[in-house]
Amino acid sequence: MVDILNQIAQGNAASPVPSHAELTTQQAADLLNVSRPFVVKQLEAGAIPFYKVGRHRRVRFSDLMAYRDQLDQRTAEAADELAAQAQAMGLGD
Repeated sequence: MVDILNQIAQGNAASPVPSHAELTTQQAADLLNVSRPFVVKQLEAGAIPFYKVGRHRRVRFSDLMAYRDQLDQRTAEAADELAAQAQAMGLGD
């Protein structure tokens, strides 16, 4: 419940999905707001852990959220770096 409230507080949509829930690549793409082919590329590159059920890829919800958190952190770090560069160049007045 606390996780759901934290997600809502951050402005994200939240639903009570068990952390061990398995998602299809389309469901994962929908949660990340990206295309399914992008998710498949990330899976094949090893960026997101997955397993196969027959020929179908499955992603654990907890692994997908960890990947999203990593992306959010890298985005914030890049934004901070750009802001610091702008300040150093005198563009942030």
